[in-house]
Amino acid sequence: MTYSAFRLFREGLRDHSGWEEAWRDAEPQPAYDVVIVGGGGHGLATAYYLAKEHGIGRVAVLEKGYIGGGNTGRNTTIVRSNYLLEANAHFYELSLKLWEGLSADLNYNVMFSQRGVLNLAHSDAQRDAHMRRGNAMRLNGIDSEWLTKEQVAAFVPHLDVSENARFPVVGGLLQRRGGTARHDAVAWGYARAASRRGVDIVQNCEVTGFVIDGGAVKGVQTSRGTIRAKKVGIAVAGHTSHVAALAGLKLPIESHLLQAFVSEPIKPFIDTVVTFGAGHFYVSQSDKGEMVMGGDLDFYPSYAQRGNLPIIEEAMSCGLQMFPALSRLRMLRHWGGIMDMSMDGSPIISKTPISGLYLNGGWCYGGFKATPGSGFVFAHTIARDEPHPMNAEFRLDRFERGYAIDDKGAGPTPQAH
Repeated sequence: MTYSAFRLFREGLRDHSGWEEAWRDAEPQPAYDVVIVGGGGHGLATAYYLAKEHGIGRVAVLEKGYIGGGNTGRNTTIVRSNYLLEANAHFYELSLKLWEGLSADLNYNVMFSQRGVLNLAHSDAQRDAHMRRGNAMRLNGIDSEWLTKEQVAAFVPHLDVSENARFPVVGGLLQRRGGTARHDAVAWGYARAASRRGVDIVQNCEVTGFVIDGGAVKGVQTSRGTIRAKKVGIAVAGHTSHVAALAGLKLPIESHLLQAFVSEPIKPFIDTVVTFGAGHFYVSQSDKGEMVMGGDLDFYPSYAQRGNLPIIEEAMSCGLQMFPALSRLRMLRHWGGIMDMSMDGSPIISKTPISGLYLNGGWCYGGFKATPGSGFVFAHTIARDEPHPMNAEFRLDRFERGYAIDDKGAGPTPQAH
């Protein structure tokens, strides 16, 4: 089944009675060529590209809950590639290019909106750092643009750029190709596309252990029985350390809570993504009119998916310093996602010391935006048993070798970088 304007019109004439299920809710088979642990965006994308790019049809995605019920549905949906260091810049640019054609590729509208991402600067030193990053982006073939204070005021009319602001704005770094996407649609689109290529998507199937013999993985133990597999990929976001421990691996990762918030819906207020330079806060507006806002980590390890009041207060104070008009809004809801924070703030997409077992984790703040690129290179790594050039520097052993990719110092324990 393909989606089209004609199909939508025809189904409207017959009470939408002809739609089929978007993907098969499969029963687990005794054995597969590849098993992917984790049914979020990264796991589903990996399965899709394994089937599409590498012709591997006997693939299963095992999800302990429901598709997209983890971090894929618990983020602020921002997409960008405005990184300083080459490893991250090239990888996230690959992902952004995949985003730009994703709806057509999946035949599913992921609602990707290239409304731009603006990083504010509030001091001369921060301006210089932003300009350095922008110049590095341009040298790497990535779009970037410096906006003066006056240009920022014209680009985001409701932003407080006055001299009376607590942290006056001196300018901002803009990536116009950045933007947002609909997180649920990304999971559903990849699930549908993977299922159409024969991938088994098995929900309510928790992995409880690994079958390892002679230093090689032979399958997984699950709540629905043992499933044999030649290769196994782990893509479970905040539970990366927990699942890897089932295979005897100890990872340089901590799990932390990251919260997000939405306000009641209002008329169009901002048509871009704006990040605060004097604190950790970012905001955009959803298609429904809600102000979508994010803040910083709680900074204590946690597997909770719930918020707390101190982070709300901190985030809202940052928001009010940027947009005083937000004080008139009521908060509608907030939630938390479990972040698998690596020690250098960059991801791990790699083979492991166990033959046939592969790892995709440590995404810190960058997981959602990386979804297409992550799946693409992880599928390559699994299929060919070697990294794609775009994830060659994201190997697990970089911490042992002293090759940290410390783009921003965004890991949970900076003294360990």
